Amino acid sequence: MEKKLNLDEEKIGRARQAAASIAEGIMEDILPRTTVAVERAILRLLGVDGIDIAEIPLPNVVVEKVQEAGALPCGVAHWMGRTILATGKDPQEIAREVSEGNLDILDQPLYSDEEIRRALEPYVRQGLEWIRDQRRRRDKFLETLGTGPRPLLYVIVATGDIYEDALQAKSAAEQGADIVAVIRSTAQSLLDYVPYGATREGFGGTFATQENFRIMRQALDEVGEEIGRYIYLVNYCSGLAMPEIAAMGALERLDMMLNDAMYGVLFRDINMQRTFIDQHFSRMINGYAGIIINTGEDNYLTTADPFEAAHTVLASQFMNEQLGLRSGLVEEQLGLGHAFELDPDREDGWLLELGQAQMAREIFPRAPLKYMPPTRYMSGDIFRTHLVDGMFNLVGVISGQEIQLLGMPSEAIHTPHIHDRALAIDNARYIMNNARHLGEEIYFKPGGKIQKRAFQVLDEALELLEKIAELGLPRAIDEGWFAGISRSPQGGKGLEGVVDKEEHYFNPFLEAMAAKREGTGHAD
Repeated sequence: MEKKLNLDEEKIGRARQAAASIAEGIMEDILPRTTVAVERAILRLLGVDGIDIAEIPLPNVVVEKVQEAGALPCGVAHWMGRTILATGKDPQEIAREVSEGNLDILDQPLYSDEEIRRALEPYVRQGLEWIRDQRRRRDKFLETLGTGPRPLLYVIVATGDIYEDALQAKSAAEQGADIVAVIRSTAQSLLDYVPYGATREGFGGTFATQENFRIMRQALDEVGEEIGRYIYLVNYCSGLAMPEIAAMGALERLDMMLNDAMYGVLFRDINMQRTFIDQHFSRMINGYAGIIINTGEDNYLTTADPFEAAHTVLASQFMNEQLGLRSGLVEEQLGLGHAFELDPDREDGWLLELGQAQMAREIFPRAPLKYMPPTRYMSGDIFRTHLVDGMFNLVGVISGQEIQLLGMPSEAIHTPHIHDRALAIDNARYIMNNARHLGEEIYFKPGGKIQKRAFQVLDEALELLEKIAELGLPRAIDEGWFAGISRSPQGGKGLEGVVDKEEHYFNPFLEAMAAKREGTGHAD
């Protein structure tokens, strides 16, 4: 896109350099370790699914037995491979017999690392081929059906009942939505397992399960064929089961996944050591599957002052970019988050919002940025809310955003009804159609309010990143530099699920995905 802000490229380069240093520090901390969620994701990719008689997911059953014996540092793949060699059974059969108490996965003959890897190879190949097939199916749909114009209109469904969600999603697509996100049931991010099967009761949303993913994918494929437009499906790949949900999303052809360790640390009090390890593998899976991640920097402005803390959003975008690239994602998969959250009563606030949105677009020109609607200052006045959402939509189309999450007129009152969503889509379509090429027709005054705001945010983000590069991200989080929330490296939920790897450890999927990336330069 054409650059209009006259941003200092040298400062942008320094910011990326500082973010790269921060990312390298995180990678050094996480690569020698694994987690129970990573190991469960490996089992799911090997074909393990289902629940035992107590309705405990089989991946949990197997990993917990290995962990309780103190044998997880070798990795669950090591023990699964040995058991395949000893019994001739496949991973699903082994998991089922372990759950029934008929097989001890830890009491198997010794084999060489080479033999163990060779035993697992057919199952690894099968899992990866399924993901590649799903990616090819998406590419075929995109080629034959195409998509809506940018920004793509992103809406949510959140009934708690997956079958009702599917109906509402189809309705939204028919009304003009391009992307449908299924809001996850409240606090599912704190479950250290993934529920099983189709679910019809949730709290503020619907449980993320593999069967629910399948049901929604089928519904959106059906409506997409009917209306002649591919509809993207989104869910939440975050929390204590982050890598498992990434695996399920890859297997069921989700298109976008909310995937950001910082969000879990700050807003769900998940231990930072645990979730950065989980994030790395989950992003490797997303990269391989061609899934666009959505990051959560926009949430910082809901707890910190949206004007004073804008630079923390940009700083986090730089860090997420560098961490994402190191996890096998390409720039076109980095749906970095930002938001329209300034107080509507601030004089010239709309100009400042435009400056910030244009700044993000120019700094990350290849990333499909996800632009979030105003929420902090919304009230029960639905007419004012609808107008503010319209101003947000105007910024989105002028600044060339790619993913536009639509605000609802009833934002501050209740979970949106179907008619609220229809009004939001009508609002966005009207503004974006009538102002489709406005951004190509206007330029910003040199040294004016719009440029000055962008300069200010970049300068403050650079200063913050260079401080973090010197002190380390864990200390920055501990001292509350993001969202005004402090979290300790030793605190939060899930630390007990972190394990140091020993010399025989291997993750066959991580190795295969990394090798593919190194061989092609891309995630496909």
